[in-house]
Amino acid sequence: MQEDNQIPVNYETSAMSRIIKFKKPSASEKFKGKGLCREGFHKWIIDKRSIFNVKQGRLVTIHRCKRCSKTRTTAI
Repeated sequence: MQEDNQIPVNYETSAMSRIIKFKKPSASEKFKGKGLCREGFHKWIIDKRSIFNVKQGRLVTIHRCKRCSKTRTTAI
């Protein structure tokens, strides 16, 4: 028998349809590309947005590491 008060289940958004990774990521997967950054050898690229510092009256350049996304700033 089928009951009329059952709620239809949307399987695309239900919690059971999500796939969960049970495997623990290996060390090489976890720190891929960050080994040099841990030792201080970052790969700095210039962020294209220019920022003007009002207090100092200087143009500030933002450098961002390509591998680990760490930032540093220099004033010209």
